[in-house]
Amino acid sequence: MSNEAGSGVPAVREPDLTGLAEQLVSAAGERGIALTGEGGLLSALTRQVLQSALEAEMSLHLGYDKHAPDGRNRGNSRNGSSPKTVTTEIGQLTVQVPRDRDGSFDPKIIAKHQRRLSGFDDQVVSLYAKGMTTGDIAAHLEQIYATSISRDTVSAVTSKVAEDLKLWQSRPLDKVYPVIIIDAIVLKIREGQVANRPVYVAMGVNLDGVRDVLGMWVGPTGGEGAKQWMNMLTELKNRGIMDACIVCCDGLKGLPEAISAIWPLAVVQTCVVHLVRNSLRYSARQHWQTITRQLRGIYTSATVDEATDRFEEFAQQWQPKYPAMIGSWRSAWTEFVPFLDFPSEVRSLIYTTNAIESLNSRFRAAVRRRGHFPDEASALKVLYLTVRERRPNRANPTGQIAGWKNILNVLSLTYGDRLGLN
Repeated sequence: MSNEAGSGVPAVREPDLTGLAEQLVSAAGERGIALTGEGGLLSALTRQVLQSALEAEMSLHLGYDKHAPDGRNRGNSRNGSSPKTVTTEIGQLTVQVPRDRDGSFDPKIIAKHQRRLSGFDDQVVSLYAKGMTTGDIAAHLEQIYATSISRDTVSAVTSKVAEDLKLWQSRPLDKVYPVIIIDAIVLKIREGQVANRPVYVAMGVNLDGVRDVLGMWVGPTGGEGAKQWMNMLTELKNRGIMDACIVCCDGLKGLPEAISAIWPLAVVQTCVVHLVRNSLRYSARQHWQTITRQLRGIYTSATVDEATDRFEEFAQQWQPKYPAMIGSWRSAWTEFVPFLDFPSEVRSLIYTTNAIESLNSRFRAAVRRRGHFPDEASALKVLYLTVRERRPNRANPTGQIAGWKNILNVLSLTYGDRLGLN
């Protein structure tokens, strides 16, 4: 065996796992042994690994190997074993857990009272996050792994997420966020009887150009209110956010006033996409194409003055037919125009809540099959798992917003010392 360069230490060869796997598969095929399922090669190997780990733990606990002569007259010693069936990702396996005479052995690989290995629990949580109900998961595991697991067990596994959710919801946040986006999604939650409840979601864009969900809150039946917004924004401030440059929202009632009270210097920007959607809600389908084309001319204007002139032409044409549509734009105008002071590369970031809309679509996919939730905690648990489930993006593995350096330069010229970059 050769030495590593000049070290005098024997080089350790990496095990040929591929070759070993090929030998095992080939031998199993020759003997007619299945690879998976009860009695299969994978089950046997997993059982042997677990059994060997338990025996190694016992040896470490006692201070000597099984049958070793130096274990004589040392007080505590092995005292047989007990069978234990555990649920794993490949099905149920039975191992022999060794015992010691004084009952002090506490294995770690399969802890006392543990009936499921952690990888199995992780898979249950993953399936739950993807929108499967407890009944769906129980049926899936029984079909794929021949493993019987009750709905109550699935609920117990996913309930372990509650503590993680509590820590996540109270974690410290950055001192300043260039952009914060706020929106709401409506879920059916039982509170005596099933009712539509808003769930408010706040997403921040930090100084590294990475989006992060800052928190989620279940609101009361009947929609938004100033008190609800104040409580929510105060919590964000108490967790560290002392300033926000731009806060994008959907014209939610009472929110602009609450933002001004918590972060007096913040600019409130109404989501243009929501304004356009509301316009279509007030108008007949036959006019949608014309209206959306004209509105695009307004929100892509080069200046505020140009946008104002185009809007007045739009209002003159549609006021007689759709006064509510024009009224919605006039009432939101002050919060609509701030983004027009920025160049095009910044506008797309701050005038639309598309990022949070994308998250909302994932939320809807996760809750679609559930009908309604028994309580607020169950609803937040599913949404939290959806947030936690990272979607890989090969084109942008860092998660940073495209062109962020240019955007940050423009924002720093506008907000200067408030960003704390100097």
